[in-house]
Amino acid sequence: MKRLYECQDRLQAQMLHDALASHHIHTVILGDYLSGAAGELSAIQFPALWVVEDDDFTLARQLVARYLTGLEVERADWRCPHCGEQIDAPFDICWNCSTPRPEG
Repeated sequence: MKRLYECQDRLQAQMLHDALASHHIHTVILGDYLSGAAGELSAIQFPALWVVEDDDFTLARQLVARYLTGLEVERADWRCPHCGEQIDAPFDICWNCSTPRPEG
């Protein structure tokens, strides 16, 4: 397990965790509840994102860099290959027949 990124807050940590999960990279968030005890600690500690599988670290680092610089490709609306329904960009599953968005 390798430390990938120290996040600004719990929300950013969760967003990065979810973005990496969509690329099948398993991460964990550590230290996300320590900021609540800041009065008892010598320094405020922010949540950190850790990559579980060392082999995923390089790709995870590249994806986080893209995500943080806003270069994550905007997704377009798509048409379900099973039922032909038009699906809005943010959705990965067809609302009509539950078919997942095709890759690519």
